[in-house]
Amino acid sequence: MKTAIMELAEFCHATTTAPAAFHAAENALLDLLGVAAAGASTPAGLASRDSARDLWGEGPAGLWFSKQRVTATGAAFVNSTYAAALDLDDGHRGAAGHPGAAIIPAVLTVGETVDCDAERLFTAIALGYEVAIRVAASRAISGLRTTDSGLWCGYGVAAAAAWLQGLPVSLIAHAMAIAGQTSTSQSATGWTRFGHTVKEGIPWATANALKAVVLAAHGHRGPLDILDEPAQYDRSRLIERLGRDWAVGQIYFKRYSCCRWAHAAIDAALEIKQAHLVAPENIKAITVETFERALTLPNQYEPATNEAAQYSIPFCVALALVHGPVSLLPLEDRHLVDDRVLALSRNVQLAAAEDYRRSFPRSTPSRVTLTTSAGHYTREVITPLGEPTNPILQADLEAKFDHLSRQLPGCLGQMQTIKHAIAALGVGADPRELFAALEFSL
Repeated sequence: MKTAIMELAEFCHATTTAPAAFHAAENALLDLLGVAAAGASTPAGLASRDSARDLWGEGPAGLWFSKQRVTATGAAFVNSTYAAALDLDDGHRGAAGHPGAAIIPAVLTVGETVDCDAERLFTAIALGYEVAIRVAASRAISGLRTTDSGLWCGYGVAAAAAWLQGLPVSLIAHAMAIAGQTSTSQSATGWTRFGHTVKEGIPWATANALKAVVLAAHGHRGPLDILDEPAQYDRSRLIERLGRDWAVGQIYFKRYSCCRWAHAAIDAALEIKQAHLVAPENIKAITVETFERALTLPNQYEPATNEAAQYSIPFCVALALVHGPVSLLPLEDRHLVDDRVLALSRNVQLAAAEDYRRSFPRSTPSRVTLTTSAGHYTREVITPLGEPTNPILQADLEAKFDHLSRQLPGCLGQMQTIKHAIAALGVGADPRELFAALEFSL
């Protein structure tokens, strides 16, 4: 029997085009670039950009939203940092994590340095999502951590980059195996209570996977049976129905820059507020019943950093109730010291709901009860907005991109140029138009 990683490599190598996935890939690209533009000026984004030449050296690949050029690995690292910084990037329910912040920066970076048309660019994006999501979803049955996207997104990066460079099956397989074997450890996840900019390690995994492709091309070899341990990976989830239902078409998009596990609670709280015209100052208590895994988040009532706030259900629910959903698009540091938000956050009580015990990772539901001076109001949200079964419409994705663009002083025109260049890719335009549009200073 062929190893699972060889099956995936053969599928990638045999795929010449994936038109059924192109529209989904275009939407993913639009969403990711808007999110990345917002993330470029975060402390993580600035640190990655300012250290790029020292760490990676000069090269042919562009850092988005700047004139700088470094090596492909360095550019992918920086651009991935932008995309992941605000926890506003796309995700996948079965994978329980974020593929796009790794796949799209890697594909665009490699695509800029090889002869690549729009068809190949979209196909590479689709292949990257397919491989990464399959690896992550196959792990979910075993109890291995999937929520740390840096542990699995590198498989998709290596597959997409190796395919885009025209490497043979064996080298695609070895690149994926090396990326998997050397992925980030994420050793502090699960116990650290400090907000930090490393987060899920997505940029590190992205850069590591591109290095794995180079190493494989020069003779390094990886453990080709890395995905073949039945106790850890479900082989059927890895290789069955390859190319039939593209995973990129099943991703979710976010409208709040915080952990997905908070979104159902935020949606429910806002629905109550709108339906009953609840004023935040009249809220006496908030009870959030959710699935047990959500209680493993730090959930700090008074987070000191933006990253800590992103992983706090109480804070994000309180922020949305006080300032509306726009306050999470994106979450801004100024709200960390907002007395009204902090006071309401301290009144949030979290509880694990027995009827949600088996929901994760298939769904991330919440039931919210607001206790007010006028009474108790409860609302349940099983599927937050943005999931394939409760989708954000095309117009809403564009509105999200436009809203994030307006947050960038003096850059709205250039961001619209990027938006038009993405749309032009959908009808076969030269990707160099998009690469050129990304070359401006925020």
